[in-house]
Amino acid sequence: MGGASAFATASSDELAELSLEQLMSVKIASVSGASKFEQKVTRAPSSVTIVTADEIANFGHRTLGEVLASVRGLYVSNDSNYIYLGIRGFLRPGDYDSRKLVLIDGHRMNENIFDSTELSQGTLDVGLIDRVEIIRGPSSSVYGSSAFNGVLNIVTRRGRQLDGGEISTEFGSFGATKARVSYGKLFKNELELLISATRYQSDGRGAIYYPEFDQRISDNPRARNDGVAQNADSEDAKKLFGSIKYRDLTVTAYYAARDKQVPTASFDTLFNDPRETTYDARGYVDVRYDREVTPQLHLQGRAAYDSYAYRGDYPFPSEPGAASPTYVNHDDTLGEWLSLEGQATATLAGKHTFLAGAEVRQNLHQNQYSYDLVEPRIYNVADERDSRIFGAYAQGEIALHRDVLLNAGLRYDHYTDSFGGTFNPRVALIYDPVAGTTIKALYGTAYRAPNPYERFYYPPPAPIELRPEKIHSYELALDQYFAGDSRASVSVYRYSVHDLISQVPLPAGDFYFDNMRLYSATGVELEFEGRSAHGTHLRTSYAFERGRDHVNDREMSNSPRHLAKLNLAQPLLHDRLTAGLELQYMGSVRTYTGTATDDFLLTNLTFRLLHLPGGLELSASIYNLFDTAYGYVGAEEHAQRTIPQKGRNFRLKATLRF
Repeated sequence: MGGASAFATASSDELAELSLEQLMSVKIASVSGASKFEQKVTRAPSSVTIVTADEIANFGHRTLGEVLASVRGLYVSNDSNYIYLGIRGFLRPGDYDSRKLVLIDGHRMNENIFDSTELSQGTLDVGLIDRVEIIRGPSSSVYGSSAFNGVLNIVTRRGRQLDGGEISTEFGSFGATKARVSYGKLFKNELELLISATRYQSDGRGAIYYPEFDQRISDNPRARNDGVAQNADSEDAKKLFGSIKYRDLTVTAYYAARDKQVPTASFDTLFNDPRETTYDARGYVDVRYDREVTPQLHLQGRAAYDSYAYRGDYPFPSEPGAASPTYVNHDDTLGEWLSLEGQATATLAGKHTFLAGAEVRQNLHQNQYSYDLVEPRIYNVADERDSRIFGAYAQGEIALHRDVLLNAGLRYDHYTDSFGGTFNPRVALIYDPVAGTTIKALYGTAYRAPNPYERFYYPPPAPIELRPEKIHSYELALDQYFAGDSRASVSVYRYSVHDLISQVPLPAGDFYFDNMRLYSATGVELEFEGRSAHGTHLRTSYAFERGRDHVNDREMSNSPRHLAKLNLAQPLLHDRLTAGLELQYMGSVRTYTGTATDDFLLTNLTFRLLHLPGGLELSASIYNLFDTAYGYVGAEEHAQRTIPQKGRNFRLKATLRF
């Protein structure tokens, strides 16, 4: 925080003496995902961080997961299959990342089987992102399920921002290649178009050593090949995105598919067998109508079709006497759903804003199958379902005084085939004691509905009606803005989680899901962000969190007490070159077996060459610059307590705009 003076040009007391024109130079960003309408972040009923397209490029972020790993209080985990996100110390090993809501331009991305979302190469190309809004805390008061401890709203670039064609190619370590072709334009007849296609391929690490599978030192019956998984880490992703806007009507289409080899031999599969793979495909078509009836009344209607498919192949040894020594178990999942939403936003007396809306989601298919690829085919799981969800919400932003704002919202959701209904409120009292200073007192609840995977894939020994998980969150946040483009923030929070859906083991080695656990956590976050007059951009943060598993009376697993981040972008050569330095420190965490991981510090470095002739831009990035050996926590399906990550690696990127 000591570097703030290099960026701040006026103190809080000095701000109070500034003229209106000078106050206008205090730059405060806007956010649209916190309340479902655009507002200054100082008026949002949440603690908000915004990461822009320039920041993504300056620091060489390749995936949404890498973008989020740079943000205060957030951390990721990677099991060599998927990337998972932890928010404020909450990320249980083995969870399918269903307690945060991801939106693309306000469209819900969590699918209807596992409630999961992709943060790796299987989601929107980061080259199409204009900004990412990170909204901390519970937001079920406007979004319903999965807006549990955070919402991530990805705002895409518009056709007018491209204003022509864009070709981007990448080459990196482990045989990684990527190509993207995009075109965008705002035409004179008010039609705005953006289309894009991306292909990504990687051979992955050719040899990965896992001591748990080294037969020379391990008694694991699956141990072999001296613990080395060879040529079992490849990845292949294809992505399409298109948007057409004409006046009040916007039609968006999205599709992404990803194949990934899994080298970890998860779920007791054969080690060093390249047949263990997963496939995920996610698509939607969204039609949105926005109408400004009057300057004080805005109406929005939305209709969408969504789909999700998952396939997994898991090789196992056959029983003695079988025709083949091995066989493959195949998982096949299909989700399809329709959604309708209507919303009205009204401004009264120029200072009060009210929002009301309703939505319905009809799950056409929530189908799960599991069978062995042998003849005759015998299904271990064959579950086909449909369901319906209704939701209605209202929110008011009321100016109690010139310096005091009350934001209060409430949503009711009803599940026709499950637990019934749930109410979830959110309240924020926002106070500006002096110009440039904002204090927020925040309270909210949120829920996560039990999903079909938890309810039906592993049947319990006796009938159980799973209840929704519930979180209660309290936060006090202070934001101090300085003249120019700098700010400092402090947040103190506490949350408790009830009825957490957890795995319950059975004697035969199987398990089922039930509402079991109670968690709580307390933490503090500090952050400074600033831009100097010469263009230097600094964002640095520290987060301390302490979480408790009250059922087992122990520290929460995969919950780091300490997180520290630094991102520094420095323009050079008269703004033709930008050097981006990124540091990420993560403290030790408890594994699911009770051991502790080592803490680690990662250093990433990116050079970005701008304004070259012919619309060319070049960049070069080195990740894990000092080749730090580190790993993330494994889950119960892994033999590994920690899963080793990539050492030093690089990427070269060229972008041509025309």
